[in-house]
Amino acid sequence: MNQNVAPVLLAAQDWKAVGVGSKHESAALHVLGQATYTDDIPELHGTLHAALGLSAKAHARITAMDLAPVLASAGVVAVYTASDIVGSNDCGPIIHDDPILSAGEVMYVGQPIFIVVAESHEQARRAARRAQISYQELPAIFTPQQAKAAQQYVLPPMQLQRGDFKTAFERAPHVVRGQLFVGGQEQFYLEGQIAYATPKEDQGMLVQCSTQHPSEMQHVVAHALGVHAHKVQVECRRMGGGFGGKESQSALWAAAAAIAAAKLRRPVKLRADRDDDMLVTGKRHCFYYEYEVGFDAEGRILAARVDMTLRAGFSADLSGPVATRAVCHFDNAYYLSDVDIRAACGKTNTQSNTAFRGFGGPQGAIAIEYVIDEIARHLGRDALDIRRLNFYGTTERNVTPYGQEIVDNVIAALTAELEQTSAYRTRRSEIEAYNRTSPVLKKGLALTPLKFGIAFNVTHLNQAGALVHVYVDGSVLVNHGGTEMGQGINTKVMQVVAHELGLDLAHVRATATDTSKVANTSATAASTGADLNGKAAQDAARQIRERLAAFAVKLYGADDGLPVQFFDNAVHVNGHRVAFPELVQKAYLARVQLWSDGFYATPGLHWDAKTMSGHPFSYYAYGAAVAEVVVDTLTGEWKLLRADALYDAGRSLNPAIDKGQVEGAFLQGMGWLTTEQLWWNAAGKLMTHAPSTYKIPGISDCPQDFRVELFDNGNVEDSIHRSKAVGEPPLLLPFSVFFAIRDAISSVGGHRVQPPLNAPATSEEILRAISAVQMAA
Repeated sequence: MNQNVAPVLLAAQDWKAVGVGSKHESAALHVLGQATYTDDIPELHGTLHAALGLSAKAHARITAMDLAPVLASAGVVAVYTASDIVGSNDCGPIIHDDPILSAGEVMYVGQPIFIVVAESHEQARRAARRAQISYQELPAIFTPQQAKAAQQYVLPPMQLQRGDFKTAFERAPHVVRGQLFVGGQEQFYLEGQIAYATPKEDQGMLVQCSTQHPSEMQHVVAHALGVHAHKVQVECRRMGGGFGGKESQSALWAAAAAIAAAKLRRPVKLRADRDDDMLVTGKRHCFYYEYEVGFDAEGRILAARVDMTLRAGFSADLSGPVATRAVCHFDNAYYLSDVDIRAACGKTNTQSNTAFRGFGGPQGAIAIEYVIDEIARHLGRDALDIRRLNFYGTTERNVTPYGQEIVDNVIAALTAELEQTSAYRTRRSEIEAYNRTSPVLKKGLALTPLKFGIAFNVTHLNQAGALVHVYVDGSVLVNHGGTEMGQGINTKVMQVVAHELGLDLAHVRATATDTSKVANTSATAASTGADLNGKAAQDAARQIRERLAAFAVKLYGADDGLPVQFFDNAVHVNGHRVAFPELVQKAYLARVQLWSDGFYATPGLHWDAKTMSGHPFSYYAYGAAVAEVVVDTLTGEWKLLRADALYDAGRSLNPAIDKGQVEGAFLQGMGWLTTEQLWWNAAGKLMTHAPSTYKIPGISDCPQDFRVELFDNGNVEDSIHRSKAVGEPPLLLPFSVFFAIRDAISSVGGHRVQPPLNAPATSEEILRAISAVQMAA
């Protein structure tokens, strides 16, 4: 045995590239303004600019359309309508009911009708406004309530049942019934929708665009151009935010740019103005709920029924999967023995709603939280006690309504830790004392938990590929199917590869997502980006490591007591420390393969859409948050005084990035539930289509006291380094803010009246709820 073995072992145990707070791989570029986004790509000579002509009516037939004024506008090169599309006029991701350009019937205000191409961006936008279009208006539906009443749906309604709801409900000694409306939300990515299409030889097309789903863009563009997928290359280095809004919705822009570029054989850029972006694209689905729940004298839920109607918009888009995830998250962290859960995707003459961080999970879970809040008030109990009473168990009461056994439940321990660290009980007493002596300003407090399933509900999407190249100088390049939108997926994948090869992060670089490098990729969505692509990259890097290890043994011999180890930028073999570049150079000369592809498919998943049952999730992420607010009962204004969040990121790959994700999700979710109101006028036009009228949270909305911690809990599943997803689940944490506001309103009536508070809880909505409580008290 070599005498140097013990020190080598100790150093190997101390060294790691994962589980550390490495900075974002593009942090310096972001700060210096040197990060290249699609609009920053140097334009090729001859580049033209496109804009879309949009419908002015919510539902109508086009009876006449004069585009001569558009063609006559300064700088205009061409105008294209649906009849000019040589392939398929469709950009629907699942159901083919979403035309790129309207072919005669418009379905919402803002639907694209034609493409105008001009020498400059401004010329194209000005010309698009000059079309003269006559319409024959048709009846229109705008709200989910109207769609429900008219039985107008984009897909057949779905239903999940377990047990015998009717009998259990009839036997329940206590009941709450009601309705709830939760509004939608604009993704409001900082970088708007954009695509830059460049014709290539032999009918080829390069599309550089801001998208979460390059493979889907490849499919849509290929179908629109009438060519095979191998003729289309889609590339995305980074997005300036996505939040789900660039999963399917980027297809329209990519296709329009490519159609014009193919026609003119010149590069075409289509960059949406913020107003047009918001008028054209879909948002988070708003939900209308009707619920009735039976419970016992302690507050344990005995039977629950909910009927959810989504505002799907005019086409299916991703509404089916969104509704499915909402159904599968109605339980949140609670065991429900007898349930009847229904969801219907209402067809409305509005933008076709789509993915948004959480993908229906938040809309499903908030309904049961609203119910529990009502149960607590009905019984005169603290809502935390009712929540704890209904938590899933670990060995019993641990099967979801859709039949998946929960084997990783830590919600009770996590909640207990947060209850203690946030001083919840003490603050509850202090707030009650404060409210007794404060007639105008009322404080509220709430602790809400979350359980969020991780995986695509559609099983085949849970796969990923990656390429890892090791160059002769020892530097490493990784390419994978995930897309970077600021969330840090590239940083995490680089860390995984660096850890596998024993290198510092500076030796590894990630390149743009490219359909010509990794094919048939899934969207970077469902919080699976690092899980899937990290595993695929690890697989590729491990193959290279194993080849290098075998080669090192040939050179230096083997030590039976110690395997070849890779750490600290070196390879440690049989008592020798060989610099990684040195071994790589020798391996190259010996013709050892220094690149590899990797692949990963999440095991154990299955889902039956007909029976709404199966094992759709690889694992669950958990969390909880406490929010304290103060509400001015005269104006409806409110302020978040303090927020405590505890999130289960498993063995975090990068705690710094993960904490940032939790903070960002908390504020984004808070905006959805409080300030971000989407409002359509009577003619169906979205009037909140700019930051002047649509209010996302600002720095002043952040609490001065904001405490975010990660819960110490390794994943029971074999995820990448036992980490857990952190993209979507934390968006449920600000439920605590909404229910803290409701708690403050409730105090106006001595907590004897259920405040009819809908979301977003704008100042107007708060005042309406306060008035209702005062009148009923």
